[in-house]
Amino acid sequence: MDKNLARHGMSPAEFLCWLGEQEHKYELVDGQPLMMAGATRRHRRISLSMTTFLDIQLQGKKCQAFNSDTMVKIPSANGNYRFPDLGVECGDFRDENSLEASEPVLVVEVFSETTEGTDRTRKVEEYKTVNTIQYILLVDPNIPEVLFYMRGDDMNWIFEVKIGLDAVVDMPQIGVTLPLRIVYQGPEF
Repeated sequence: MDKNLARHGMSPAEFLCWLGEQEHKYELVDGQPLMMAGATRRHRRISLSMTTFLDIQLQGKKCQAFNSDTMVKIPSANGNYRFPDLGVECGDFRDENSLEASEPVLVVEVFSETTEGTDRTRKVEEYKTVNTIQYILLVDPNIPEVLFYMRGDDMNWIFEVKIGLDAVVDMPQIGVTLPLRIVYQGPEF
């Protein structure tokens, strides 16, 4: 990386140019590129199950699922870019070459040992500042438990914990009901 960029930080535009030249995936956090860790099989299985289910549920609707190769721009002064594990976007899909979700409505983070603390705190607060995001899901890969944030009619956030394979996450704004049994199909506890 250019030493000046490392010392002084990257603008979002510099980051996007630089990112295209990298072999690994990075997020932009406070002007600094932060390399992302790989995922375990359990993590990938949960992400894949959820992405597939959402993709099927959204067929014929104005929204589509995306995977961890799509980034979400955080509208902070630092212009952070995050790569959630998966999500749903609505809106303009004309730029098929874009790396950025056009209008993210749902973002999902599946915990890993190295990211759980950041996912639970900083990332949630950053995602809450994206005005199109209506739902945030934090998934524990080791037990059937999902932390569910939903933007209420008054624009305040409602928080619920969904526990057990019989629990369901209802997301009426995108017309999806997500059973935890689907989220956790495959992994054994």
